[in-house]
Formats: sequence, structure tokens, C-alpha cells
Amino acid sequence: MTGFEPLIGIGTAALTGLVTEIVKTRGGKLLEQLDRDVLNPGWNQALKQYVETYTKRHGELKVVCVRMDAPIKLDEVYTAVQLLDRSSLRYFESAEALQELFRQIGKRGFSFEKAERQSGMEVANRNQYLMVLGGPGVGKSTFLRKIGLEALKGRKGEFQHACIPVFLTLKHLKDNESIEKFIADEFSSCGFPDAEEFTQAALKQGKLLLLLDGLDEVTTAHVDTAITQIENLVSRYSQNRFVASCRIAAYKGGFNRFKDVTMGTFRDDQIQEFIEHWFRSTTEGTNTAQQCWNLLQQNDYAATKELAQTPLLLTLICVVYDEFLELPRKRAELYSEALEIVIKKWAAEKRLQRAPIYQELNSKLELDLLAEIAYESFVADELFFDKAWVIQHIEDFLTSNLNAPKSLDGEDILKAIEVQQGVLVERARSAYSFSHLTLQEYLTAKYIVDNQETESVLENHLIDSRWREVILLVSGLIPGRTGVNNLLLFMELQAQKYINTSKLKALLAWANQSVQGSEGNYKPIAKSIVAIYLILTLAHTQAQTRALVRVRTRARNLAFALDRTHSSNRIRSLDRVLDVALDFDRTLALDLDLALNLALDRAFEFQRIKIFRAVNFRALIISLESLETKASSSEPTIEICQAFGDQIRKIWFDAIYLPPELTTLSEEEIIVLEKYFYINELMVRCKEAAVRVSPEVWVGIEERMLKVP
Repeated sequence: MTGFEPLIGIGTAALTGLVTEIVKTRGGKLLEQLDRDVLNPGWNQALKQYVETYTKRHGELKVVCVRMDAPIKLDEVYTAVQLLDRSSLRYFESAEALQELFRQIGKRGFSFEKAERQSGMEVANRNQYLMVLGGPGVGKSTFLRKIGLEALKGRKGEFQHACIPVFLTLKHLKDNESIEKFIADEFSSCGFPDAEEFTQAALKQGKLLLLLDGLDEVTTAHVDTAITQIENLVSRYSQNRFVASCRIAAYKGGFNRFKDVTMGTFRDDQIQEFIEHWFRSTTEGTNTAQQCWNLLQQNDYAATKELAQTPLLLTLICVVYDEFLELPRKRAELYSEALEIVIKKWAAEKRLQRAPIYQELNSKLELDLLAEIAYESFVADELFFDKAWVIQHIEDFLTSNLNAPKSLDGEDILKAIEVQQGVLVERARSAYSFSHLTLQEYLTAKYIVDNQETESVLENHLIDSRWREVILLVSGLIPGRTGVNNLLLFMELQAQKYINTSKLKALLAWANQSVQGSEGNYKPIAKSIVAIYLILTLAHTQAQTRALVRVRTRARNLAFALDRTHSSNRIRSLDRVLDVALDFDRTLALDLDLALNLALDRAFEFQRIKIFRAVNFRALIISLESLETKASSSEPTIEICQAFGDQIRKIWFDAIYLPPELTTLSEEEIIVLEKYFYINELMVRCKEAAVRVSPEVWVGIEERMLKVP
């Protein structure tokens, strides 16, 4: 018994009518084949095998867990997902902004929660062409697999369209292979007679549900070819249904017919449901699920609960809790304990301590080996690596380590790690990767700390967003207070190097002097950031829109990181005003009254929050209101709009004592300022991720932040 017999029966019945319709409509050789097999049930056997193969491949979850001998059926732990319409998100919640943040595990941004959520299955039923986007570990592939399983159930399933699901892992698509051949191979492997002709018939009649998983995992050399093939397939066979998935950080668009949606992170009710499903499938007859959920509700575990917003990380939380009936409060501790469980349980539950492989390769050595593989591949920017490379690396590791066993075979070790643990996975023929980027990042960070490579990594990769999560994990793994203090001070030194022009130095000096001693209930550093916000809006030009928005996003992130404990609502309010103000030039061309109202709203907001020390905002407001008659009577020609905008800016410059030359930042200075804010925000996050930080060291860093070095 496989555990799938009920679904196989339903699936075979649901597909039989579809296949018969396809073949009879097609006629010719396929019809002859069908007639020959009526009594000799060749087609029925092929259908049964197809359903069984699909269900085994995509209906089971091989998760990193303590119960390695029995993969969990997807339906037992699946929690319904919610999708967000990307068109409803604000600019900084777009693909570009999410790409910046996709390595930050947990909450993706405060305004993200405002977007309307919809049932994932309802969206899939409603849209013939669907592109599912999201960060790592949010359940994109699982969602596609679930759609296919529901389609197999026919009328008894949640998917409402009569289609044959075909799940295609895009990274397996060869550069010179057509997608039609790729589909036919799926049918052929299950014994379908004349699979290529059947595929063509099914495509032409619109009977397929094509689930195109992992566009981001296609190699760079092949991705353009894959995109072109998908677009051509949709154009030629537009009656079929298509659901594709891609990491939002890698998505470049170009799928005009597709509805772009983003995977919503788990909310509390979904987290609780997932935990209940998980422990029902692994720990029967106990209240473990409720105990785990109650622990996550406590304030001390707020950071761990943030991790629970994605299925992959929530799985790790369940694994750790199932073992210890306790949870660590720090992210790095959670990953460490999860991997320890996986590797040690491999030995205990599979009794591999009796086998030569595990008898000589202890868990500590294995972790070091995996960390070295993770680091070398991550440095080379390779998420996928050749089997021969992995084997050679294993053997080199054993040879170069005096205390490692020399008699073991590299291929045997790789097979054991892959089959028994699922930490390394064969993604395609002879092509391997870690089962998830999160594990590769954690093991990379472990290697860096163990081998004292921290300063080298910071010097070479500090502003590379691909390394962001690794650096955060490094800060959580460094032992002792001195090591973390040195890391933060080194990051501060790197940040100060970017304040390298007289204009940038003057900008920081003005920001600090203008807010020093003001009444506003903000930290001094947050006041300086808001003052710089204002400069960035006044410096706005059409040619620099995108670069300025990125700097502003970095500055906003830093403000929240530093002062979120008691003033986040005020920063949000200000953020909304400044977000509108960034469209000032564009608004001028449309409506001078509206542009003036924006400038007045901004003045009232600054008057209310009281961050400037010596600015007469009442006089500023009167000066702006004096322009009201001129705005109402003027036709918005280009010249008039430009002159009107210059007047508004001059009133602001004079009121806040801002030298106009500080608003004429070059493109290079804008880019440098963005990097400067990014490092400072990352430094705050590293402080939060660390186990121990000296209060006096951090107070000094914060006092020097945004000051001229």
C-alpha cells in the first residue's frame, strides 16, 4: 500500500474521460491504439501509472525532519495559501523593492499587510494564465503541486477546470529541448503510447494544466531560451491553462498574458493551522501543537514567530520543537538546532552508526563538510553544482583533514546525505543543490565564523544584497561579546568610507545641525534621517527618480530599525506624506493646485512632528498659501510649471536654511548615499541578530551614525 490508492482511483476516473475525448477527436493512430487497448487495458494502466507517478512525485513532501523514513503527504500538512495582487501594492512593495528585501526572512514590510488577500485556489480557478511570485520558502512549488493534485480529483477537487495536470520543473529543461518534448516525456515515462502525438493533440484541444515551476532556477545561459519557449507555447496553445512560479527577486517580467500575484506570508490563523496539521501527522494523541503555538504567542519569541511566516521556516520550527519541546529565540540558533537534529537523527533512526559511512564520518565532520561545500558554491554564486564537483570536494575534504576517514568513497557519502537527510538534493541529472537557499546561507555563515573569514566577507560583500542573510547569520553565530563588537565596529568603518565628497559631508552636517535639540519625540538619529528625507524630495528630478526612491527606501528602513519601538506610527504618517511628495514634479505638469496642496501638506506635517529646531513653519505656510491665486489662474505650460516648482522649492530652502546646492546631488552621490544607508540599516539588524552586544559599544555607534566621519 502506498497511501495514495484513493487518489489514484479518483484521478484515473477523472482523466479517463479527458483522454478518451482527446484521442477520439484526434483520430488516426492514437484512436487505433485506444481501440486495441479497450480489452487489454493499456490506456487505463497508463492513466493509473500517470496518476500514481504524479502523486508520488508531487504529493509527498520530503522535508528536513526527524521522521526521515516516511515522507509526509502534502494533503496532510497543506495550509491554504493567500495571494496578493501585485498591482495593488505601493511602489516600494513592487518587484524591485521585494528584490531588495527577499533575503530578509520574516516580515517583508509594514505596508505589505494592507494589500488585499485572496484564496490561492480561487485565484488559480479564475485566471487562465497565472505567475506566482514570492521569496524563498514561501510555498510556491507546494502551491503548484497542490493545484495539480486537486485537478486530478476531477469534480471532487477544488480545481474547477477539467484538465490533465503536467508539472514541469523548468531547471530540467535543456537548452536545445522543446517544451512539447518535455511534456511528452512526462507522459512517456508513465507508459502512454505515442506520447508525443498525444501531447500535440492535448495541447491543441486545450486539455492540459501546465504547472511551470521555478523559472528562477533555470541557469542564466538558458533562461532567455526558456522564456521564449514559454511565450511561444502560450501563443500557439492559448486554450490550455498555465501556472508558473518564480522568485520575485529574479522575475524580469515579459509574460504579458499572465496575471502576476505574490504569495502572502502566513498570518496567525495559518501558522496555527499549519502547526496543527504538522503535529497531527507526526505526533498523535498529544497536545504538542497547542503547546508550540502558545510558546510562539509569547513576547520573548516574537522574532521566532516572524520566521514562522513561511512554510519552510515554520517546518524547521516544528522540527526543533518536536525534539526539545522548546524553541530558541535567535534565528541562527534555530537553524543550528534544526541541522543538528537532522544529522544526528539520521544516525539514530536509520541506525547508520553501524554502517561504515557514519561509523567514521561523525556529525561534526559532516557539518564542517557541508559548510565548506556551501561556502565554496555560494562564493562562486552557484546555487546548483555538478555531481562530480561535489564528489571531488568531499574527497578533497577527507584527504586534507588529518582526522577525517580516508577509506570512505565520496559518491557513497553524497548518496547517503541526499537519500537519508535531504540536505543536498539532486535537482537534475548530475546537478545538485542544497534543499533550500536558507540552509546554504546558514552553512556558509557557519564556515565564515569557524574559519575567521568575517572581515574578508565584509570587505568584499557588505553591499551585495545576495550576502545580506549570510551576514545576519554570521552576527548570530559569532561567539562572545568581543567578536560581535568587532563586527559592528568594522561595519561602521566600512560605512564611513562612503561619505567621501564635500557635498555628502555637508548634507550630513546640515541634517544633524538642523534637528539638534528640537522638541520632536524621536531619537536624534531618526530626526536626522527625516531631515535627509526632505532633501531627497526637494532634490527630485525625473532623470533620477528611481535612484532617489531607492535611497529614500533605504533611509526609511533605517528609521524603522532604529526607532520602531515607540514612534513607528509617526514615521508611517510622515512616510505617506513624503511618498506623495516624490511625485511633485509629475504633479506640477498635471495640476498646479494639487502640487501646492502637496507642498502645504508637507509643511503642516513637519510643523506637527517638530523635528526641526529653528524653523518658522507658520511663516512657511503663509508664503506657500500666497501662491494659491497664481496656481489657480495659470495654465500648466512646461515653463509655468517649472517656474512654479522653483518658487515652491525656494520658499522651502529659505525656511529651513537649506543651501540649494545640497539638493543637486550627482548620480554617483545618490548611489553612494544608498549604499551608506544600506550598511547602517544592516548594522542595526546585525545588532538585533547577535547573542551578546556591549551596550556602550552600540551607544557609541548610534551616536556616530549619520555624522561626518
